[in-house]
Parts: sequence; C-alpha cells; structure tokens
Amino acid sequence: MDERTALTLSIGVLGGIAVAFTAEIITVPIWVVFLAWASFFFVGGGTAGWIRSVSSNLVGVVIASASLYAADLMGGGLLATAVAVGVGSALMVQASWVPLLSTTPAVVVGFASTVSTVAGTGNTITVTTISHPGLVAATACLLGASFGLLSEYVAAAMTKKPATTDAPEGTPA
Repeated sequence: MDERTALTLSIGVLGGIAVAFTAEIITVPIWVVFLAWASFFFVGGGTAGWIRSVSSNLVGVVIASASLYAADLMGGGLLATAVAVGVGSALMVQASWVPLLSTTPAVVVGFASTVSTVAGTGNTITVTTISHPGLVAATACLLGASFGLLSEYVAAAMTKKPATTDAPEGTPA
C-alpha cells in the first residue's frame, strides 16, 4: 500500500479511537489531542519528533499557565490579562533559543491548548484539582503526540514491503 493511503487509514481509524478514548477513558479536550497530533507531524515525526513536540507543547502549557496565573494575581481584568499574555507570547518566542524548543509553533500549540482548555472547561487557572487546565492540556498534548507516533508506526507497518528472497545476480538459487 502506498504511504499516503496507509497514513490516511491509520489516522482515520486512530482519530475515531481518540475521540472515544477521550470521551470515555481519559477525558481531555479532543481538540487539544488533535492539535498536539498535528504538532507531532509538524516538528518531523518519529521518536525525535515525539520528544520535540511534547517538550515544546509542555513549555507552552507552562508559559500559558504562568501567564494566566499572573493575570489572576493582577486582578484578572482585560488589561492584566492582555499584559500577562503579551509577556507570555514573548517568552514563547524566546524559548526558541533552546534547540529542542526551536519550533515556536509547537510551543504555541501548548499555550493555545491551555487557554482553550480554560475557555472550554470553565475551570480557572487557579483550580487545584486534577481538572486544572494546565494539567488537562498537558495530558492531552501527551496523548496527541502519542497518537501521532502510533499513527506513523501503523502507517509504516502497512507500507512495509516483504523481504526479497531473490538470490544476488550470478548466484545459484
């Protein structure tokens, strides 16, 4: 099977499994899982891509959590939030000086995933339970990168060519 068809089937089937998995087993926002899955492929895929994507996404989660917490400490108004998010946005770009985090869009995925988790769940950044938006977003980012790696492995397995048993030219068979 060609690579594109294999990846299409792999992502299609695993995408459906991811929806059911995040609805019933580990309840995290599916949109964050899909964003992190895309981030995995964006940074290059493979084991190195998994490490790079997860690291970048988690740094984005930490920066977003700190930014939103700082905004809360400053009163939580629009101006405080705008300033805190502006500083956080600048930090995301500065993180690119670290080679592992040099793909700024992957850091932004973690940041945006955290902010969207706050908005989507209604939980504030000050929640001190397992429902903390940063923890939820981080878990979803790990799942997304893992689904990305799994989809890549499954697609590769479907495109494997059988080992040839032909003897080298000039060698008796």
